[in-house]
Amino acid sequence: MKLAIIGTGYVGLVTGACFAEHGNMVTCVDIDADKVKQLQAGNIPIYEPGLGELVTRNNSEGRLSFTTDLAVGIADTEVIFLCLPTPPGEDDSADLHYINEVAEQLGEHLRQYSVIVDKSTVPVGTASKVRELIQKNASVAFDVVANPEFLREGLAIADFMEPDRILIGTSSKKAQQVMGELYDPFTHGGTPILFMDEKSAEMAKYTANAFLAMKVSFMNEIANVSERVGADVEKVRLAIGVDDRIGEKFLRPGPGFGGSCFPKDALALERIARDVNYDFRLMAAVRNINTQQKLVLPEKVKRYFKDGLTGKTFTVWGIAFKPDTDDIREAPALTIINELLKAGAKVQATDPKALANAKKYFKDQSNVTFFGDQYEALIGADALLIVTDWAVYKAPNFVAIKQKLKTPVIFDGRNLYELEQLKGNGIYYESLGRQIVKIEA
Repeated sequence: MKLAIIGTGYVGLVTGACFAEHGNMVTCVDIDADKVKQLQAGNIPIYEPGLGELVTRNNSEGRLSFTTDLAVGIADTEVIFLCLPTPPGEDDSADLHYINEVAEQLGEHLRQYSVIVDKSTVPVGTASKVRELIQKNASVAFDVVANPEFLREGLAIADFMEPDRILIGTSSKKAQQVMGELYDPFTHGGTPILFMDEKSAEMAKYTANAFLAMKVSFMNEIANVSERVGADVEKVRLAIGVDDRIGEKFLRPGPGFGGSCFPKDALALERIARDVNYDFRLMAAVRNINTQQKLVLPEKVKRYFKDGLTGKTFTVWGIAFKPDTDDIREAPALTIINELLKAGAKVQATDPKALANAKKYFKDQSNVTFFGDQYEALIGADALLIVTDWAVYKAPNFVAIKQKLKTPVIFDGRNLYELEQLKGNGIYYESLGRQIVKIEA
């Protein structure tokens, strides 16, 4: 098929590259001329494992192209994907102005029947609004479909190529046929295509992300209680994870969730409920718990250093909100570093992929120094804080850590190490929901 992807952000670029990999002719459209020029030259603006190779190959083989011209980009296309940002607005609802602007323009440029697909996460009822905006200027037939994405950063290519489900919201038989044909190559492994009405598909996306956010926050609460009663949250996690009613995923305690989806979608879902006069108390609690969870690690640091943090230096391993991405949006590390700075400390931070974004975020902060090497970042620090569970941090050289730190202290926000590993090695080790490993006399 001939496809157009409007927006070359995270979702758009992955969507375009993966469809092109399956033989479709894909044109990606973006208003950012510099970004389009970089993509045409093979430079990928985001880090996602495997994406660069996919874009380069399909671009060189003529299946994937980039343009700033909307009319050129959608010419003769059968399906047009709207992969545009929907950030939180001032009233906490998803800001749809990017989608609305493009929708109004689309009507002017459509020359044949096309299926317009909302791929972005959008409030319930957006498909109807997009249809109305396109119709204002359209002279040909078209359909609008809700087809939410379920991509995990760091695993987006695999998630797109081998999805656990494909969700399509449409009331049109013709659109259903077109979308079924487009996604057929992705179903050969038994992946189901779930057809439903547009509003249910839109609601399902928010429900999925909100439920996972709730699961994360619930486990963080269990970790905080376990720590106080003397239980081991890692053993608790394993015990409940084998229950197939619960499942083992998203049960690991941590410093709070971040990224572009969970915080934004939890907030938007709460607003959707409020707009229909429903008080979604559970979602409000999840967001509040997550805000507090980001303060747990700095509070541990403050309790340990009873004389205060002024003049002290702390190393932070991991700035991205999760491993295998350079995304620092809503990352717990940002809150943690800022809390240390407010207490008078200096920070030496490192991350395998997110340093460029972190340097931009802290560009006006002289008390944050960045290091490319995780061990160099330890030199002269009073303690190490582990915030992101990158694989490179999971089996470190503890002897080197002890030698380079001014005081041998680790605060682990990801429970990367077994307690037995740390016992007897002369390092104070405090994690989440488990006993403290103290330095033996």
